[in-house]
Amino acid sequence: MKKSMSSIFFLLFFLGFQVLSFAQFKPEEIAEREKWEKFLKEAKIVETSQPLSEREAVTEPWRLKLEKDGVVKYGWWKNVEGRVKGFLDSWKWEIAAYRLDKLLELNMVPPYEEIRFRGDRGVCSLEAEYWIKYREKQEQNIPCPNRYVPSYNRANYLMKAWDNLIANEDRNWGDILITEDWRLILIDHSRSFRTSKKFTKTLVHMAEGNKEPIKELPRAFVEKLKSLDFVMIRNAVGEYLTDKEIDAVIVRRDLILQDVDRLIKKFGEDKFFY
Repeated sequence: MKKSMSSIFFLLFFLGFQVLSFAQFKPEEIAEREKWEKFLKEAKIVETSQPLSEREAVTEPWRLKLEKDGVVKYGWWKNVEGRVKGFLDSWKWEIAAYRLDKLLELNMVPPYEEIRFRGDRGVCSLEAEYWIKYREKQEQNIPCPNRYVPSYNRANYLMKAWDNLIANEDRNWGDILITEDWRLILIDHSRSFRTSKKFTKTLVHMAEGNKEPIKELPRAFVEKLKSLDFVMIRNAVGEYLTDKEIDAVIVRRDLILQDVDRLIKKFGEDKFFY
């Protein structure tokens, strides 16, 4: 029996996403990461502006036009430190999040590097290329073709596991960028790495009744979590996390692994892992 062209298209579309790893950046983008880290640290600032309103960005970031060897890119710089609008904020946590993302091979966070601007230390990120923000997707009621993009749902579960690990309760729709092929890029982690009991006794995303915020995870990611220890994290993040903050990450790692065991019992190992 002949299959219709549309059926063949959707089958190929589905299989194409199935073969992707859980990393959200493509292999060629990951391969260029060190190049862009160096670019951020060495590029000349040729233009500056603050185009975002306080409602859009309470940390008042600067948009920098950067140039190096004829290459021009835009980046976002901030040096927030302390309590802002009732939340603890630190530019150092942006760098720690990026480096931990690399250590775990999540590849969901774009490059962040420390640079000086107007005489102050701060963090600068490359302006990520994307199709739409999650907030705009919701506001414009753009449906996700869930049936044909299983990796999109899986990326959402992975994002929640990531926010559990770094204690990021401030993930909002403006911090989730969506590419045209429905990959997720995560920005703005300056309100992460909390150490209070609230963030070491429970996780940000926990089951409520029958509602499970996480239903699948990559086996490779869970194995990476199991291998984490204090020294590995310290070597990765350097000065950008304190000992207490690293200890809190390890505590949350253990809470995540306990919850993974519960989910495996509930869904079965073959259905939970991919």
